[in-house]
Order: sequence, then structure tokens, then C-alpha cells
Amino acid sequence: MSLPVSPHSAAPLHHWLTDRLAVYLDRLPDSIDPTVPLAEYGMDSVGALSLCGDIEDTFHIAVDPSLAWDHPTVVALVAHLTARGVTVPAAGVSP
Repeated sequence: MSLPVSPHSAAPLHHWLTDRLAVYLDRLPDSIDPTVPLAEYGMDSVGALSLCGDIEDTFHIAVDPSLAWDHPTVVALVAHLTARGVTVPAAGVSP
């Protein structure tokens, strides 16, 4: 059971993740509803694996290739990554 994620502490990660997803989904970040499954936006296996690579490269953690399917929304991904201790530094992380 994971602890609830504070919206304040998760905001930078939410922003980073939404920006990365926007690239793979060919959408504006503001058009991605964090509660809608990514598959509904057209997320495919190539985009999901690329996102995993971005997470691994940026945050120096290993993630399962099924991450986007196991945690299918932005809210679920942020909660999972935050529970694993992933945070975006105050200065931010470049995509």
C-alpha cells in the first residue's frame, strides 16, 4: 500500500512527466488529462518504452518496461514514481 502523494511535492514530477508524454503523444501538455488512461491518447509500446528510457536516464532508476501499462495514467505514474523516491530537483530537470 502506497502513501498518498502530496500534490505540492509531486507537482514538478507531474509537470516533467506530462511534458515528456506530450512529445510521445504529439499533443500539447495542457491537453493531457492526468486521470485519462494514456492508451486513450494513443500511447503505443514504442512511446511507453521511450518514456521508460527517459525515466531511467533522467532519474537514474531502473523501471519495468510495462510501467506505462501497469500505471496507465499520469496520476498513477506520478504516485508510483514518488513512492519510489523519484523527485525533480528545485531547479528542474530538462526533458
